[in-house]
Amino acid sequence: MPKEKTVQSEIGGYISALLRNHFGKGPTSVFVTIKSPFILIHLRGFIAPMETVLLKKKEWKRVLETRDLLINELKGEIEENLRRIANLNIREFYADWNLDSESGMLIGVMPDEVQQEDFEWPEHIDKEELESKVEHASEIAERSPGSIESYWLNDRTLLVKRNQILVGIEQALIAEGYTEILKLAKRPLERSLIYKTEPEKTLGRPVTEVYLDWNFPNDIGYIVFMMEPVKKLRD
Repeated sequence: MPKEKTVQSEIGGYISALLRNHFGKGPTSVFVTIKSPFILIHLRGFIAPMETVLLKKKEWKRVLETRDLLINELKGEIEENLRRIANLNIREFYADWNLDSESGMLIGVMPDEVQQEDFEWPEHIDKEELESKVEHASEIAERSPGSIESYWLNDRTLLVKRNQILVGIEQALIAEGYTEILKLAKRPLERSLIYKTEPEKTLGRPVTEVYLDWNFPNDIGYIVFMMEPVKKLRD
């Protein structure tokens, strides 16, 4: 456990320094979760001075476009350093941001086989009901997924993978190079639809944040639910 915490701390320090160097300000905190084949990096208190100016002018799309562009440029460097720090072989990399709460989520996916016993759900939470709500939200936004896989990472974090979710018009937009425009349109729509399914009723606690990103070429979408920890609810 101490070694694991050291690796997580080193990754958190690296990500903080990287963002500080490229944005002029790093996050106030970084939380790293590693459970093969996934690594999730939750950023809080992350907003650059120039972004604050743009947001005051309602230029949130420009902020998101700039972040996506920069993260795409840094993917290779991040993957290389995660390999160096923790021997993690990242195959896919995702990112999403919540500008209102000044937070973000980075997701790395490794080629390792999923060991289902490592993602055991709490007995009191209905996994099928939660997946049904995700399916319903997806069906309204685009289409019912070909399949849904959900992974309980820890007491605060749930990761959901959706396969085969794109409709024809979306595939046409991607083929024409409108990937970023599609993401900017899909994120607020899908996030709103997910909240409307009231996932907190199934999970038994408030959902504090929802993050989304896609691998368009492979027709895959990821959702991360961040929840209030049980401990806080008992205070």
